[in-house]
Amino acid sequence: MQQPQSRRSHGTIFHRREQLDWPLDDFRVLSIDGGGIKGILPAAVLAECERRFLKGGSAASYFDMIAGTSTGGIIALGLGAGMRAEEVLQIYLRHGAEIFPQPWIPPIPFGRSLRSIYQFARDLAVYRYDREPLERVLRDCFGNRTLGSLDKRLNIPTFDGFNEVNVLKTPHHPDFRLDWREKLVTVALATSAAPTFFSTYRNGTRHFADGGVWANNPVMVALVDAVSCFDVDRHKINILTLGCGDQDLRMTDCQIRFGGMFHWRNIIESAMHLQSQNALGQAGLLIGRDRMLRLTSAPTLEPIALDDFGRASRELPAQAKRLVEEHSERLEALFDTTRPCATFYHGPRRP
Repeated sequence: MQQPQSRRSHGTIFHRREQLDWPLDDFRVLSIDGGGIKGILPAAVLAECERRFLKGGSAASYFDMIAGTSTGGIIALGLGAGMRAEEVLQIYLRHGAEIFPQPWIPPIPFGRSLRSIYQFARDLAVYRYDREPLERVLRDCFGNRTLGSLDKRLNIPTFDGFNEVNVLKTPHHPDFRLDWREKLVTVALATSAAPTFFSTYRNGTRHFADGGVWANNPVMVALVDAVSCFDVDRHKINILTLGCGDQDLRMTDCQIRFGGMFHWRNIIESAMHLQSQNALGQAGLLIGRDRMLRLTSAPTLEPIALDDFGRASRELPAQAKRLVEEHSERLEALFDTTRPCATFYHGPRRP
């Protein structure tokens, strides 16, 4: 009989973590939401910042910690691996159609209603996309590099074994002994295994699902890590939090009257949206909303689907430019001084 896998939480410490000295006057965090192919938006925002403020330099060099979930996790890993945001954006634009191909739907007569029912029934039974194109792209980008080989502090939420949450971290505190050997490809596939789009990601005996299930907006994950690891005044933390596009959520008459899986089929997206609202509210209470800049596109009557590469690639780069233009003064202040490389306590970069 197979023995149950030991849970990550079995190693949890029950005393307060020892805070390390922080030598700088402030602490800067970049947090990037999940959102499927709509990750084009935060990648394009950062790429535009690189063009405007950094003369093509890397946006990652201006933050002390980067957190990213799902597609945001992939962006965070790319930045942590030394890529410029423009390079990450080009990966989305060049390979998005391969990762999210248009699904084949049989030529059912009687119009779109039956076609929609067919697609919904199929989605109930099986994941929508093959992971292989995404995995191939990630292996081309990251090769065999591990979290321990980077020089930026990263927090990447995921969901392990359907029994507990995980945050995969670089070894930027002596307590963080578990993840530095993890390959970047493994971390990227683990955080982005969106249950409705891809199968769970299996790595040895572990099964991972998308971190967006519980922390689609990882701003509080990053903030808690910063104040627990370092002796830094929370009122001196500055956060740039990037979304993938907001949408208004309204309950329909059928949801109110009938309930059921069909009428509440978008509940996962609703939960992700509400978690983001809550995380932003909590972070704002802790550090002050004036120290947190949130950039995301405004709700529209026809929101872009998480897998709609066509609309995302056509519309989101222009939205990113508008966002940077509207907030250029605050953004330029965040990109005024490069930050020192992180100290790691385990792995190949240990002092």
